[in-house]
Amino acid sequence: MEQSAAAEAAEILAQARRSGQNIDELPSHLQPQNLDDAYQIQSTLIPLVEELSNGRRLGYKGGATAEAPQKLLGIDHPFYGVLISSYMLKSGDTIPADACKAKLLEVEFAFHMAEDLPPAAAPYDVAGVLAAVGSFITSIEVADLRYTGGMAAGGLQVIADNSAAGFWLAGTEYEDLNTVDFDDFPVTLHINGELVVAGNSANVLGNPLNSLTWLANTLCTQGGGLKAGEIITAGSCIAPTPAQAGDQAVAGFGALGEVTVHFGT
Repeated sequence: MEQSAAAEAAEILAQARRSGQNIDELPSHLQPQNLDDAYQIQSTLIPLVEELSNGRRLGYKGGATAEAPQKLLGIDHPFYGVLISSYMLKSGDTIPADACKAKLLEVEFAFHMAEDLPPAAAPYDVAGVLAAVGSFITSIEVADLRYTGGMAAGGLQVIADNSAAGFWLAGTEYEDLNTVDFDDFPVTLHINGELVVAGNSANVLGNPLNSLTWLANTLCTQGGGLKAGEIITAGSCIAPTPAQAGDQAVAGFGALGEVTVHFGT
């Protein structure tokens, strides 16, 4: 894709954020035709989002880490987006009603990197990636999109729109990675006190560390890599679940505690 076309597509997506008005889809001549196009638009979009939100990139989000969302999006692989500081909140915070349209709730484990994973040492296995992790964090991601049809826009357009990155709410951070059996850790989501869905860490490519390893190696093939200090959300342990204005959602992580998000009215 010509950089001028990527810039035009990114500006359309940024304007949708500024105005709060979603679009049906990108114009046909600006739609990504492959993964390279999609990530080129995303990369061009990120500085615009940083500017409009007065934020900066602090890490990455993994997405489409289960078969169902991949099928919905018409892809056969995970994807990634960028976490921006202005959209990173804490458990108990309130998201204004007009700040997030889709309000798709995802219960996730996130990882805080303690060491770099540079391209020179790639490819990495799970053990190599785990050795670079300093801690993990219980969290909720609130996915959001700039398309009126949501995920129906397809995987490439969703990737272009920063892979549906919305808000991320941090729960408790744990340094002991042996606290959790990431192969099999049950989670729940309650909305307004009612259990709406149960999930498991195994829904994230079998183990969230597999997702983290996929991301590390994918970024390395693109000339990047993970860096110390970055936060990585691995993917959802549950099916993305919609919330409404005025709702209170609570992600349950058993003995690890809860993460709560409120939506304004």
